[in-house]
Amino acid sequence: MEFFCYHRDRPASEVLRHALLEDHWSYMDRYAKEMIARGPTLTGDRELPTGSVHIVDLPDPAAARAFAFDEPGYQAGMYRDVMLRRWRNLLGRTMWDFHGGREGDDRYLVLGLGSGQPADLVPPPERDELIAYGPLLSDDGDTWLGTAALVRAPDADTARSVLTPDRYADIEVHNWQFGGRPS
Repeated sequence: MEFFCYHRDRPASEVLRHALLEDHWSYMDRYAKEMIARGPTLTGDRELPTGSVHIVDLPDPAAARAFAFDEPGYQAGMYRDVMLRRWRNLLGRTMWDFHGGREGDDRYLVLGLGSGQPADLVPPPERDELIAYGPLLSDDGDTWLGTAALVRAPDADTARSVLTPDRYADIEVHNWQFGGRPS
């Protein structure tokens, strides 16, 4: 089962985040084989982290909850909230398979928070710029709650356009970059 996990940082948590960075990476190393995508969301100037995105393939919801809530930053109170949802990998690959590579300032997390009938259950035809893409689902996987995408785009408005605007209660766009230990 695939899960989308988004830990959003508390304001002024940069010092704590920095202090826990090695603990965070060591924790995530334990999930290397299950990882589909990972990386921090960033401020508008891309200077400071604002959260952490992890898309993982885990055996069940209990394992996903343990993944999200045993994370060192969560345990230390670094995050203001956590979004944990079932997710379906419509691209069938990991971010490391993305042809565009790790580098570049033009990566975004696009979160469409759903209401009503499901939308965007098929990736857009211009798939070359999609790093990860799939629906956000209820715990049982039966109810569509939105869509999450990691996208390479020249700007936030272009990134937002991967989702159908009038089919969502809200669409959030966050600067994002590939995560993990530096090479």
